[in-house]
Formats: sequence, C-alpha cells, structure tokens
Amino acid sequence: MPYLTRSRRHTAGTDVRPGVGVPGYAHPLLAPTEWGELARPGTPLHWVVLNVDDGPGTRPDPYCLAAVGRLRNAGIRVLGHLDTRYGTRNFGELISDAHRFVDWYQVDGFLLERCPADHAGLAGVRRTVATLRVIRDAAHIVLGHGIHPHPGYVELADQLVTFSGPWSDYRWSQVAEWTADHSPERFCHFVHGVPSPHLTEALRIARRQGAATVWITDHTDRGGRTDPWEAMPGYWDEFVSRIGTGVSE
Repeated sequence: MPYLTRSRRHTAGTDVRPGVGVPGYAHPLLAPTEWGELARPGTPLHWVVLNVDDGPGTRPDPYCLAAVGRLRNAGIRVLGHLDTRYGTRNFGELISDAHRFVDWYQVDGFLLERCPADHAGLAGVRRTVATLRVIRDAAHIVLGHGIHPHPGYVELADQLVTFSGPWSDYRWSQVAEWTADHSPERFCHFVHGVPSPHLTEALRIARRQGAATVWITDHTDRGGRTDPWEAMPGYWDEFVSRIGTGVSE
C-alpha cells in the first residue's frame, strides 16, 4: 500500500466532496451511451473533457455540440482538451485551439494534457494559463502532468493531475510531501487497469493521498495500443455510487 511522507488532511476533514473527472470519452458518435450516461441526475461529476479530434477539430461537430449541450443543461462543467506536448507545442496553435473550443462549444475551461512538470517549464505554462483565463472568464484549468510536478505549478491552475497510469503502479505509489499543504480539491488521479475487486482499495488510496477528483477504470492501454480512458468502466454504477458517498478507512 502507498504511504505518506507526512500527515495530511483527508477529504473527510474538509467540505470537499469527492467526485469524478472524465479524461475524455471517444467521439459521441462512437460512444453515445457513455456520453448520455454522464448527464444522469445525481452523478458526482466534477468535469468532463471534450476531445473532438486531438483538440477542437477543424469545424463545429454536431454530435459534440449536442453532447456538450446536454451536459451544460445538466450543470456539468466541460473542459476543452489541449495537448501541450510537454511544452513543445507552438503557443499560437495552442491558443488558437482554445479559441475554437470557446467559440464553438462554450467550454468552461481546459485540460492541458502532457503538461511540463519540471521547473524549466513553469514560465511557459504560466504564460499559457494566463492567456487562457483571458480567453475564457473564470476558466477552470487542469494541468495534466500525470506525475507530481514541481510545487510551483500548484499556484498556476485550479487542479493538477498528479497521477495518471496503471493500477500496478498506483497501488504502490507515494504522495509528494508538498501536497499536504493544499486541499484535496486541488488534485486529480487517473487510474486504469483496476480490477473490480480492487475498486474500493483504489478509492481509498485516492482519499489517503488527498485527491478529490478521480477517474478509475478497468480498461487498460494494452501496451500503449489503446486509450483506456475513452470508454466507461465496466463497474460504472458501483464506481459513482461509492465515490458519491465516500469510502471509509
């Protein structure tokens, strides 16, 4: 089991309600059931990521417009997917994609996928985030590092993805000491390949490590050949039921 390098606040000790962050389903034409399920009343969703075609696509997509409309009508936050390519993406291209997401889909914020995590990348990410907040008022910004980044990043965004990977790594993972100084609402974990019997254990790890937003699925990346996030977990009902009420230690 993972351990902590210092004591930290549990989600139960705050007013932060644990919830689901959806990294991005397949296109609504290919996954209509998944997208429809997200709008079901009572589902504890923090946000859903929209990724049309490695970004917003080249023109407004009618299937995506309809899916986003249903989510927005249900009061669910939608984030546009922006791939920073670990800081190598052209700034103008990145901002152009952000404009299209806002103009076409009225997104509420952005997930910056493959976000830099080292100190050297701070300045570039700071510039990008500042520009995104001008493009979209009150934008909810999530930095998709997938690992614990330099602590300076926590001041730049609303949330950081500090774990993204397989259950085989997550079950033995450790939390960075500096995260104990921040609320669980600042952190997200994405875990794939979690067998159904280990769902409760995975939720307990997220709680213990102080991540209030999670995505846990039994799908795997099959050695990098598939996207484990693009389909609904086989235990979706159990997942949302357990995270909605919290998991006791």
